[in-house]
Amino acid sequence: MGAIITLSLLGILILYLGLFKAKNALLPVSILGLLGALAFEVYYWNVEAVTLYKGMVLFDHFALSFSIVCISLTILILFLSKDYFNSFSDNIAEYYTLIIFSLTGALLVSAYHNFAMLFIGLEIMSVALYILVGIRRKDKASNEASLKYFLMGAFSTGFLLFGITLLYGATGTFDLTALKEYIISNPTGISPLFYGGILLMLVGLCFKVGVAPFHFWTPDVYDGAPILITSFMSTVVKIASFAGFLRLFSTVLIPLNEFWTPILLTIVIITLFLGNITALMQTSFKRMMAYSSISHAGYMLFAILSIGATSASGILTYAVAYGLSSIIAFGALILVKRHIGSDQFESFNGLGKKNPGLAFAITIAMLSLAGIPLTAGFIGKFMMFSTVMNDYHTVLLILAAINAAIGIFYYFRIIVHMYFMKSEEETKLQLPMNFQVVFGLAVILTILIGIYPDLIIRLI
Repeated sequence: MGAIITLSLLGILILYLGLFKAKNALLPVSILGLLGALAFEVYYWNVEAVTLYKGMVLFDHFALSFSIVCISLTILILFLSKDYFNSFSDNIAEYYTLIIFSLTGALLVSAYHNFAMLFIGLEIMSVALYILVGIRRKDKASNEASLKYFLMGAFSTGFLLFGITLLYGATGTFDLTALKEYIISNPTGISPLFYGGILLMLVGLCFKVGVAPFHFWTPDVYDGAPILITSFMSTVVKIASFAGFLRLFSTVLIPLNEFWTPILLTIVIITLFLGNITALMQTSFKRMMAYSSISHAGYMLFAILSIGATSASGILTYAVAYGLSSIIAFGALILVKRHIGSDQFESFNGLGKKNPGLAFAITIAMLSLAGIPLTAGFIGKFMMFSTVMNDYHTVLLILAAINAAIGIFYYFRIIVHMYFMKSEEETKLQLPMNFQVVFGLAVILTILIGIYPDLIIRLI
């Protein structure tokens, strides 16, 4: 709870700093505030504190671990924001405030123990993003992305709330423990309303994590949003949404897995093929990352499909690997687009000569996203594949291996462009110090987790 209070106060402080035109203080104060919130989470994780506040939010190792990851990734993203928002507006306090408030909602989604808090957390996280996606007011693509995200988000929230309503109608409670007790005490007499509620909540949550066939907003929103906001959406927001998804299914719905497993299995297969095949057809790096994020969401659903003792650590490991690689990829895209003016694959031509350090960081990110050994991405995929293997989903495992091979192809296209294709632009690409720090740290962690995965697995 200390982190959520800290972030809430930090967001208000940033607004006041913007009011008094303290522009240069915004980034340092935001970073310091996030470090303070991170310190709270790390402290409670170390003392193994499990606290349930009024039956609404539960801060256990699960919630604290995902909160630590979300705050850490946000710090890395904000490090990249130096001078980034200045090109959009002279009043940039709202950018930092909205990101911090969205992060606050993400922490609530990771820690909810009552559906009321799930809804509040999702709305705090999402409403801030609706604004951030369309914050370039004179950019038509950004405006379109914001409108599409808002309309689809509102639509999916309706499904989620209707599902919660049906579950409440069947049980008379919003509390996760009480819902679990209802299922255990009524093994043969569960109300049809409860099953309807599960289906509607599944639709709402699938939209939030961006899996097919509820993915249609993802490519256009990711493409139209500012690159740094896309980076935040594809990492912090997706990770928090998966944490909320997993908490519901692991706490409440395991006894009813025969009902929802066939539905989720179908969603996973559609998601893998649609995400990977469509990513394969892209010529824009940003849209390729958008479609590949759909396929990664499909892999992360493996942990929920074959839910068990290792599901939480599996999703956390995969999320960290995906988050670090995505930050490198989108950060590199910021520099390349600033230098070349385009986000097409050809913009990366000759990058291995123009900036070997940046090319190396992108290579590690692409290898990790493709699941190549000795990277964090390989450990994440290995844990996901092991999970479904333990439940004997043999057909799914074969299909997933095919999709992993497709993923290797389009990620390696970037590496080919960087090292084996000549660029017409011979000017050296400069790598600012803040990008060097973030990329260096992300690369080290990606390799370190790939060699010694217990660094993450032991968090939960």
